[in-house]
Amino acid sequence: MFELIGKIEFDPINVTRKHNKQSSWKKVALVKFEDCDLYAYYSWFLEKRFNLKLNKPLRGTHVTIINDVVDDEVYRQAREVFHNKEIRLIYDPTLIRSNGEHWWVKVYSDDAKNIRTAMGLTPDPYFGLHLTIGLATHLQAEHSKYIVEQCKRFNL
Repeated sequence: MFELIGKIEFDPINVTRKHNKQSSWKKVALVKFEDCDLYAYYSWFLEKRFNLKLNKPLRGTHVTIINDVVDDEVYRQAREVFHNKEIRLIYDPTLIRSNGEHWWVKVYSDDAKNIRTAMGLTPDPYFGLHLTIGLATHLQAEHSKYIVEQCKRFNL
């Protein structure tokens, strides 16, 4: 297990079409890591081992801790308390996962779970805490799915 320390950022800049469409009703908070290209590190391994080239995450190295419908007042209070605060996360580099399109590393954080619980949310987000490595483009989609199938087949 490795440790990461980042800062919580509430209301990050909208950089995706999905975020723009949902920003009126969905609240977002991320953990950002300064001068950290961890996504590129693991993406490099996937490229060297499987010849899989991924698009980098639009937000760089980050972990989304809130991506939910949250009461405006609860969110405002949480932002006042936690915005720009340091948070500790741990991850296991052997837990690289994929749905065939997106690739990520599983992340654990009692601090993030406590913040979510204090805001009336479930301790774990819908997709679980994770650090996105990248996205297989339409040109790499079939290759990416094939790699996932083979990893499952050979228990990698």
